[in-house]
Amino acid sequence: MAAPYDGAPSAPPMPAPVTVVSPQFCAPYVVPLTVTKKALSLSDGDFTVTDANGAVVLKVKGSIFSVRHRRVLVDAAGQPILTMTEKVPAVEIFLSFSEKLLLPCFVSIHGFWRRKKQNALIHDQVFSLHNRWEVYRGDSTNASDLLFTAKKASIVQLKTAIDVFLAGNTSEHICDFKIRGSYFERSCAFYLGNSDTMIAQTNRKFTVTNVLLEKDTFTVTVFPHVDYVFIAALVVILDEIHRERLD
Repeated sequence: MAAPYDGAPSAPPMPAPVTVVSPQFCAPYVVPLTVTKKALSLSDGDFTVTDANGAVVLKVKGSIFSVRHRRVLVDAAGQPILTMTEKVPAVEIFLSFSEKLLLPCFVSIHGFWRRKKQNALIHDQVFSLHNRWEVYRGDSTNASDLLFTAKKASIVQLKTAIDVFLAGNTSEHICDFKIRGSYFERSCAFYLGNSDTMIAQTNRKFTVTNVLLEKDTFTVTVFPHVDYVFIAALVVILDEIHRERLD
């Protein structure tokens, strides 16, 4: 269990415990965490999560050599808790001359045909490449172990908007949780469902040392009775989604 911090801000009580991974990760007090992404690592996506006393409570590991983007969140003893996998859907391009194009653009067609440009309708999945993450229990990627999915709420965003859907919410019409704010302005909040009930918040530290070392540090405040492992996983996914916008 992550340690509490006497100086942590007070937070409104949840109407009910917010448990996604396990009840053992829901503390009756505010849980402050620090999420640090390692710099210059051979493993792309290595994060360390520490509590108020500086003790390591979680780690996230990933390999740049993996075919699919995959992150494994482990506890302090190295036991897998969650596996986060980036889902890359097949690219679907629909050629159309309809006036009802959702997003007109031009594509170059190569091959035996002469190169030409046509109006095209690009399926929204093309624009969600590298922006949908599926999170599973333990080190599994079986559909039966899926816990939740996180993805951008819209294709084009000026502010951060990520929707989270629990495994049972297959229609994905209404999110179970949401992240809103501004990653680049270094502040985001986590909400219960499509409501204004905040369950956690994070701030991205900006220091000269972090810039020089190409390191990112996030301070996270998890409200009482909220699954802090769930929130830590969302912070990692938040960073991964926005980092790809810079690549």
